[in-house]
Amino acid sequence: MFAGVLLHSKTRKLHTNAKNKIMIDQNFNSLSSEPKIYKKWEESGAFKPSDAANAEAFSMVIPPPNVTGSLHLGHALNNTLQDILARFERMRGKSVLWQPGLDHAGIATQMVVERQLAEAKNNESRASLGRDEFVKRVWDWKATSGGTINNQLRRLGASCDWSRERFTMDEGLSAAVRKVFVQLHKEGLIYRDKRLVNWDPYFETAVSDLEVVNEEKDGHFWHFKYPLENGETYEFPIAFDDEGQPTEFEVRDYISIATTRPETMLGDGAVAVNPKDARYAPIIGKKCLLPLADRYIPIITDEYPDPDFGSGAVKITGAHDFNDYKVAKKHNIPLYILLDSKAKMLDAEYIPSKYRGLDRFEARKQIVSDIDERGLLITVENKKIMQPLGDRSGVVIEPMLTDQWYVDAQKLAIPAIEAVKSGEVRFSPDSWKETYFQWMENIEPWCVSRQLWWGHRIPAWYDETGNIFVEDTKEAAQEAANNFHSKPVIISQDTDVLDTWFSSGLWPFSTMGWPEQTPELAKFYPTTTLVTMFDIIFFWVARMMMMGIHFTGKAPFKNVIIHSRVVDEFGKKMSKSKGNIIDPVPLIDEYGADALRFSLAIAAGPGRDIRMSPKRVEGYRNFSTKLWNAARFCQMNECMASETYTPTCAKHTLNKWIISQIGRATHDVEKAIINHRFDEAASAIYSLIWAVFCDWYLELIKPILNGDDEEAKSETRETAAWALDAILKLLHPFMPFVTEELWEKTAEFTPKRENLLISESWPRIDNSLQNEDAESEIGWVIDIISGIRSLRAETNIPAGAKIPAVMVGANQYTRNLLEKYQNEIDRLARLDYSTSSDEMPKGAVSFVLDEAIIALPLTGILDVAAEKTRLQKEISRCETEAAKINGKLANPQFVERAPENVIEEQKNRLADYQNEQLKYQNVLAKLDEI
Repeated sequence: MFAGVLLHSKTRKLHTNAKNKIMIDQNFNSLSSEPKIYKKWEESGAFKPSDAANAEAFSMVIPPPNVTGSLHLGHALNNTLQDILARFERMRGKSVLWQPGLDHAGIATQMVVERQLAEAKNNESRASLGRDEFVKRVWDWKATSGGTINNQLRRLGASCDWSRERFTMDEGLSAAVRKVFVQLHKEGLIYRDKRLVNWDPYFETAVSDLEVVNEEKDGHFWHFKYPLENGETYEFPIAFDDEGQPTEFEVRDYISIATTRPETMLGDGAVAVNPKDARYAPIIGKKCLLPLADRYIPIITDEYPDPDFGSGAVKITGAHDFNDYKVAKKHNIPLYILLDSKAKMLDAEYIPSKYRGLDRFEARKQIVSDIDERGLLITVENKKIMQPLGDRSGVVIEPMLTDQWYVDAQKLAIPAIEAVKSGEVRFSPDSWKETYFQWMENIEPWCVSRQLWWGHRIPAWYDETGNIFVEDTKEAAQEAANNFHSKPVIISQDTDVLDTWFSSGLWPFSTMGWPEQTPELAKFYPTTTLVTMFDIIFFWVARMMMMGIHFTGKAPFKNVIIHSRVVDEFGKKMSKSKGNIIDPVPLIDEYGADALRFSLAIAAGPGRDIRMSPKRVEGYRNFSTKLWNAARFCQMNECMASETYTPTCAKHTLNKWIISQIGRATHDVEKAIINHRFDEAASAIYSLIWAVFCDWYLELIKPILNGDDEEAKSETRETAAWALDAILKLLHPFMPFVTEELWEKTAEFTPKRENLLISESWPRIDNSLQNEDAESEIGWVIDIISGIRSLRAETNIPAGAKIPAVMVGANQYTRNLLEKYQNEIDRLARLDYSTSSDEMPKGAVSFVLDEAIIALPLTGILDVAAEKTRLQKEISRCETEAAKINGKLANPQFVERAPENVIEEQKNRLADYQNEQLKYQNVLAKLDEI
């Protein structure tokens, strides 16, 4: 008792001093406070790995954003999840390296600088400047304008070790790229070949699949006749019986093909039909005339054509279609290249002269017209087609047969597949490993060359006769060429650069100093976790796996977390064309980074898209405000941390309850983060703060804080302060700014904090503090108050009306609980009084709570008849509105014509009316029982 009095006297003294100090501000000003807090973190060295000898290593590499990039919601989600892990593991005492950096973004960066040159109107262009000067201009742009996204990541709160920032074209990473290319070439795993690639006619370069956007467009299916050689004819079935047997035939002297790209017909090398398609059996092995080109091509069989699609016959244009290319290679069919690098018809002898030099789309019009003039156009079918467009250029991508450099991905994939099968690398969710296997087990050669100027120039040199010398430097290549020819020769370097995914594939180990055996490489490689989205499993994850294992002997990471994508509030993918892109930076400006981070994390469940809207972010800003107000309440009521307080000493049931609740929440949050269930962790914190701490604990302790029991008051103040500190620690990885601010503000009148919150330890709460009795007791109090509140609202009892509550049929233990917490129950449930009875009062509505019935007598409080009438009117209204919406949704014209978001809105409104109606019906049923 004496110690308690002394402790309380100390608290009172602190409170007296506090009167002359500034209390916690009324609101948290995120716009002004967040930059200051971030500066404190960075200046403190908190982002750097701990050098403690016994600290376990935890490392991640940031998926390097483009140097041209700006923060979008995908970046915000990805980096929020990484930052949660980094802050969590730091607090758990690990030495955390979160490696930042930027990708040089070949096409995107070159486009930006070329556009700047055009806008300057100085008659300068990439061509006029020449390669060396243009590349110098790009470096100048990078120095002055590149890396905007890094500053935006700072605004998000990303706690990367910025002192280690890398760039995929910095000196060290460039050296690693050259070494990898040269070694792979010497091992026979990089080679030059002529194969089909995605070709962007605007940039005049090959592009990866990720740089191709497939959009649905209005198009056409042109059906042509290819006449059979020597006037051959056959009977073609045109009618069938119920069993699919032909019943009627027509004589044809042609084979019908259909195409969405008529200009490519000039490059046809064959027509293929399925060997099981009996319709064409009589003409298999025959030849048909290729109109306009006036050459004969064979009719062959292959499993590729689908007998049920179109005419079932497919023209094989091996040099301009990926599927056709495979068929052509399989059957040794000639490949006719039709287009130049700008997608204009070539000046080639196999192309009629009238089409040479025409743009591909102009050639299309002319070819269709000429086919029609010859009487060989059967029909033109309007059809929706998937159009491949360059994501940067916006022009139609063309499959092109070109000379490129390739990596033998099939061989490199073998150990990368085994690393996942053996469990050395784990995907989360686990189901994504099947996607990985499916792609890796069917992997094609990887085209790594690009016809650009910005990027890692391929370290290959050619002599005048075309011999290739691949070396790390020009001097080494010159020496190799001289030795090959036994005399000095002239060599020139390959003009192509490497695909940006090539250097990104080395990212986990090149950023740590490889090929040098650095201390960072020894400590942090393999990295612990990679966080990325499903759409780059093929393009980045798989390539890092192949490169990492081949060059270090170890997989580059142990865990791969695949997160969902962010869509708009109606579930639609965001795109500029739809006008539904949400820029995260204005959201941070208006609601703060914490609100954006939490709204993303709490929705980041596996296997589902994250629907995002400003309203959602605003909601979690309100959550932050709720915590802020709770901290102000604690400070105003002298709830201040004490150096001597330990939760094991708590005596009051309410304090034992909150300690137990925080212990459970700490365990749940920790387990969820370890299992990469960020949504579950965020939900557990949200529930703890909003429902447990703010709505119940702080409300239930008010009588203690305002009462005369000084010992209980002192214990409660210190418990509340301890609980708030624990909450700030639990929430910090998710909402780092507001928690850091409150960590500082709540310590203004107590012993000085030793650390910033970012450097504090994760809460460690002993299992012995779990108190089932306290949880059961306070849980009952919450249930009875919540039940009474719900019943009041359902039955439309005026909010200000003080009513009685009668507990019927309770056992003695429950009666004692009611007596013990009667004041709290009456106050929070807005009751005139509460009592126990063995008889049910007349004219009461009720609900069941454990073994008892809680009854609210309505006599003199509510006009039951009038209320029943009101409820019946509300039920009728809901039925009417629901019927209107059902009518709309049952109308095929409405469903076909209305935008999807409108249909989704109607469905949501229907569900709302149906739920509202059910609620009124349930209340009406209760009133009918009176």
